[in-house]
Amino acid sequence: MNGPQHPEAKPKPNAAALLPILLFLVIYLGSGIFFEYIHHVEGRMGFYIISVVVAFGIALIVAFLQNRSLGFDEKIHLCAQGIGDDNITIMLLIFLLAGAFSGIASAAGGAVSTANMLLNIIPARFAVSGLFIIACLISMAMGTSVGTITVLAPIAAAVAENGGLSLPLCVGTVVGGAMFGDNLSFISDTTIAATKTQGVAMKDKFRTNIKIALPAAIATLVLLIVLSLGSDPAPVGRFEFQPLLALPYFVVLALALLGVNVFVVLLVGILLFLVMGLGFGGLGYAGAFAAMGDGTSGMFETMIVTILVASISALMKAHGGFEAILQFIRTHFSGKRGGMFGIALLTAVMDIATANNTVAIVIAAPIAKDISDEFGVSGKTTASLLDTCSCILQGVIPYGAQLLVAAGITGISSFSIVPFLFYPFLLLIFVAISILRAK
Repeated sequence: MNGPQHPEAKPKPNAAALLPILLFLVIYLGSGIFFEYIHHVEGRMGFYIISVVVAFGIALIVAFLQNRSLGFDEKIHLCAQGIGDDNITIMLLIFLLAGAFSGIASAAGGAVSTANMLLNIIPARFAVSGLFIIACLISMAMGTSVGTITVLAPIAAAVAENGGLSLPLCVGTVVGGAMFGDNLSFISDTTIAATKTQGVAMKDKFRTNIKIALPAAIATLVLLIVLSLGSDPAPVGRFEFQPLLALPYFVVLALALLGVNVFVVLLVGILLFLVMGLGFGGLGYAGAFAAMGDGTSGMFETMIVTILVASISALMKAHGGFEAILQFIRTHFSGKRGGMFGIALLTAVMDIATANNTVAIVIAAPIAKDISDEFGVSGKTTASLLDTCSCILQGVIPYGAQLLVAAGITGISSFSIVPFLFYPFLLLIFVAISILRAK
């Protein structure tokens, strides 16, 4: 043999090839449930005790042990091809820049200043609907729902206390807005993962996505305004802010919406926050670069997961795992609508199992790509479904990081927030409508 070889013919359907991912789900979901609800560890989130990297590492070992028809070198070659895909490489580089941007933006205090500035402008009667708008804008600019919730949850608690409003309502409103922005942001890791794995431009995915997300957001805003009209206004207080620290977020948001290359958008955002943070945010030179380093380090787990999943997916596909899923979908669904529903269902199940929308997308994406090719679903539609469906489930599962962080900061139960998650539930309805209307 002159080098690693791998079969070119399409593999036969083989459900056993899905064992690695099923094993991952058993390990990760099982341990998460155990440590969250059966043997809770004080101060720790159950789904984050067992590292997702370790769980995927075990799954990769199992994938290597399968398919005896291929040698070890051939399997390594398949993994290298999966990892070396152009879109995977671009995705990894964007993750690094997004981490640096998130780190310095947080250290400079840009998100808090932006939120406080907007909250001071909004009339007291519409404070709750204002929280939703603020969360939407902040999360679109930050590109992270958890980061947005971390910043806004204390503000939501202050608004609820000062205005005599329902705390779960205020917190649920912030979570909903955070998921809206996470779903649409050009620098969100979910957007990056969804678009790059499907090989589509972010602006094309955004245009498809906005047709579903914006009506859901408008419906949520109308509902919140109606609820506000039924209550007496109360002062919610004044919040301090620095306008110049809010400027970089609006610049980044504008550049992203104009379709500027995401690398350029992130670099401009980093430079602006560096200048503003040093000049007005009390951020020192050493602190600025330390913050960028911390933000980049925060992306390492996501990057390692991406590499591991790319390897596992390549091995499962060569062993007939993807063909088995396609065969199942062919049996139970038909036409473009059936393919879209299959992608939505696959993504939702992965998010329920992993409690992480980015990981869910990375797992589901290569299979979704095959489904879209088989059923004639466009890449931009597939990317939109991956991102949207993962955000819907991630925004409502009580054991997900978003609700657990919101509950932990405000001192309430994550389950008490669920009835007030208007946006994710409305988004689910609009996704279903978009599938039913597909031609």
